[in-house]
Amino acid sequence: MTVTLAKTAGFCYGVRRAVELAEQTAAAGGPCAMLGHLVHNDHVVEHFAQEGMTCVTDPDDVPEWAAVVVRSHGESRAVFEALERRGLRVVDATCPSVARIHKLVAQAEERGRVPVIVGKRGHPEVTATAGWCKNAVVVESGEELERWIRSHPEGDSLPLTLVSQTTSTREVWKKAVEIAKKLCTNAETFDTICNATYQRQSEAEFLARQCQVMVVIGDHKSANTRHLAELCQQHCSHVYWIEQASELPLDAIKCAASVGITAGASTPGWIIKEVFYTMSEEKMEIEESFAEMLEKSIKTLNTGDKVTGTVVNITPTEIQVELGTKHTGYIPLSELSDDPSVKVEDLVHVGDEIETQVTRINDQDGIVTLSKKRLDAAKNWEMIEEARENGTVVEGYIREENKGGVVANVNGIRVFVPASQTGLRRNEPMDVLVGTTARMQITDVNRSRRRVVGSIRAVAAAERAAKAQAIWDNIEVDKHYQGTVKSLTSYGAFVDIGGVDGMVHISELSWSRIKHPSEAVSVGDVVDVYVIKYDPEKKKISLGMKDRSVSPWENFISQYSIGDNAEVKIVKLMSFGAFAEIVPGVDGLIHISQIADHRVEKPEDELAEGQIVEVKITDINMEAKKVSLSRRAVLREEYDED
Repeated sequence: MTVTLAKTAGFCYGVRRAVELAEQTAAAGGPCAMLGHLVHNDHVVEHFAQEGMTCVTDPDDVPEWAAVVVRSHGESRAVFEALERRGLRVVDATCPSVARIHKLVAQAEERGRVPVIVGKRGHPEVTATAGWCKNAVVVESGEELERWIRSHPEGDSLPLTLVSQTTSTREVWKKAVEIAKKLCTNAETFDTICNATYQRQSEAEFLARQCQVMVVIGDHKSANTRHLAELCQQHCSHVYWIEQASELPLDAIKCAASVGITAGASTPGWIIKEVFYTMSEEKMEIEESFAEMLEKSIKTLNTGDKVTGTVVNITPTEIQVELGTKHTGYIPLSELSDDPSVKVEDLVHVGDEIETQVTRINDQDGIVTLSKKRLDAAKNWEMIEEARENGTVVEGYIREENKGGVVANVNGIRVFVPASQTGLRRNEPMDVLVGTTARMQITDVNRSRRRVVGSIRAVAAAERAAKAQAIWDNIEVDKHYQGTVKSLTSYGAFVDIGGVDGMVHISELSWSRIKHPSEAVSVGDVVDVYVIKYDPEKKKISLGMKDRSVSPWENFISQYSIGDNAEVKIVKLMSFGAFAEIVPGVDGLIHISQIADHRVEKPEDELAEGQIVEVKITDINMEAKKVSLSRRAVLREEYDED
């Protein structure tokens, strides 16, 4: 037989705290009493009776000069006032989660709102909560709330403030909230269901689905134990609700292959252990005293501790976190992120696991104030310092231009990048970087002065060097690269092929005859180039851009023959004639004697560079790849036609 015990079985924080306070009160000596049953468990009440603590139900019945312990369910305002009038020493063991509900309903009524308590009538916790305001409304279901709203004269304009009994079920609460928001235009809700209760119920349901038999341990007067039993019965056909080990139906469960055990929030550890021991085939450790088990069940926290918890509720002002300790954790929204524009729903959701830092502990109320922002800041400073030591590259968002440089945000840390380290040219405006993300190295960190200096240039230089080395390791003639034109000179263009600059001579930019590289390319153009030759020692690379897959000469002879007329472009004037481009890459010579139909002293008297004229192809020298042209022949043909 496999026996599985639920993780959250037994005392919740509120009950554990109440029992601990009662233990301390009884140990102090002198008369003491508990007002009502401290918790819903007769075994616990009997334990304190043996310690000399009497149990009374009326404030007037408390013995004179006695210390009185207020039970974990809390009491009404009137009861506290009655105890105060008698001058008694009050030990308030009200569960901090319940005390919070008392404050919520009291404050709601002060603001002119109607407090609505979702919970079971007559339950001590509900009665005590209602006692902190004059006109509280108690409903046990969403349907009851709907009937009450529809019957009220103010109807949908009712200013309702909804809270829930801490041990109520999540389903009842969700239904009530849904109806309140549907029927009322002025309703506010506070999810005050204790997460420990919700977690206990979820674990019980899970075990009930997995196990053949469920054992629920707890007093029959305990409402939360009743809820556990009812939930288990929905998923398991064999559920036994017992108060102690002697009630175990051993004969009925011996044949089961798997048994699950859960316990109500008021069930002490020694009873759970006794049940588990009775069912287990293995010997367990020696019985511990009540105080020892209580002490072991409490995990302490200190300011500055890093803690991980689960988000259980999100309100307009704070985030509630279950830490698995005796404290309830709260993150104020101001402590969630240092970015004021960020939305809570983008950062965290109910059910998320979140790591935070303890900033303040209130043991009296059982509340821990947490900060995610401070923990993130501490982590980010550690990351920055490690990046400085290890030379790690980080990314930063450039927020603004500052005197002498720019300011970047690296994971919430302000990093100054001097102008000389931005990687920009001397006269280039730095505002071009604002609003961009840049990779940088951290060069200096002074945490005490909160000063960090970075360099974009160092990263760019290192990356360029790595790329350059990769180029030189793999370069070869005729290899193609996609490059960017970086600058132009009178004799060619420099092209960055990925960390290395190569030179494209003007003659290699185009098959056409050009006077300046700007006629073919512009700075910033992305071009396809290939390696003509390279010198690793001198770090020089000659590149070409002309498409060598098609021969200009072959293109020419495929289009023209001797005797054909062609429109050509005058590209150069010489003393003996003019050169004209027939097709890109193939020029022909118009001898001075063939420029006009009359004697010409100088070619420039008849022609100009860039001029388009019609000529006749008079000769093609295939071996020398030379072409003779005649403008005179065309002019004579025109004259003959006239």
